Amino acid sequence: MKVLLTGGSGLLGQYLNVTLSGDKEFLSLYFENTGNCHKFDSIRFDIRDKGKLSLLFGNFRPDVVIHTACYSRPEICAKLDRNEVYHLNVDATENIARLCNDFNSKLIYTSTDLVYDGSGKGLLKEDADLNPLTLYAESKLMGEIAIQRNCNNYVILRTSLLIGFGLCHSRNNFHNTFELLKSGRQVSLFSDQFRSPLALHKAAGFIGRLCEMSVSNEIINFGGKDRVSRLEIGEMICESGGFNKDLIKSTSCKTVEGIIQVPDVSMNIDKLAGYGLKQDDISDTIDLIIRNA
Repeated sequence: MKVLLTGGSGLLGQYLNVTLSGDKEFLSLYFENTGNCHKFDSIRFDIRDKGKLSLLFGNFRPDVVIHTACYSRPEICAKLDRNEVYHLNVDATENIARLCNDFNSKLIYTSTDLVYDGSGKGLLKEDADLNPLTLYAESKLMGEIAIQRNCNNYVILRTSLLIGFGLCHSRNNFHNTFELLKSGRQVSLFSDQFRSPLALHKAAGFIGRLCEMSVSNEIINFGGKDRVSRLEIGEMICESGGFNKDLIKSTSCKTVEGIIQVPDVSMNIDKLAGYGLKQDDISDTIDLIIRNA
């Protein structure tokens, strides 16, 4: 099996490099940062270049394309020109979808849970109301639509908050929180923003399994089994790491200015589990992450 990965130096991409390189003919694409890509078959590549992208598909002829490359954070997208965000997050995604169709490649696309209406209506199923409130979430939803219109073999993964330690240059809120607490510094965490966190190593493993499975033309909630706040995640980090919980300051997402904070996009993951992709409780998952750090 030939697998092509975009965003190979990203937070999830670097885990995918490790997971997928062992038993597949694998090529990882990166752009600004190298990350751990130098340890694997990889090339520096701009997926916005439509002509070069077509040549790459013609030369490599992937069986599966895992598309993670994008402007991936709401606060980053908010500082960029709208057209620039759309050029990468939507236009490049549409070109990849068309090429996957032309070369009979399966496309696995990482979208976001932030496409949902996050006003707090219980665990959200895949057919729940959509209401992207940021340019980032809007562009990821438009990427979903472009794939559905142009590709006849896709899996769209609405990815939740990813927890675990970033590799090389990559960092996330979990990693930063752990380092602050370990060093005895105070950290402020939202008590009123809820997600269904998914461990990075689990996400990479599940995507590896989806490459092999005959799942097609599906939108799947790609998260963990527990609905928790960032504050609760911080408390679990303290319990697992033996840190002082008094270092955690509870705060409200409503106090943050500049970027719209979505209160609750916790997801129902029955469909994911129905494919045999099941998980442990989040407290056990965080124990494992910290124990193996």
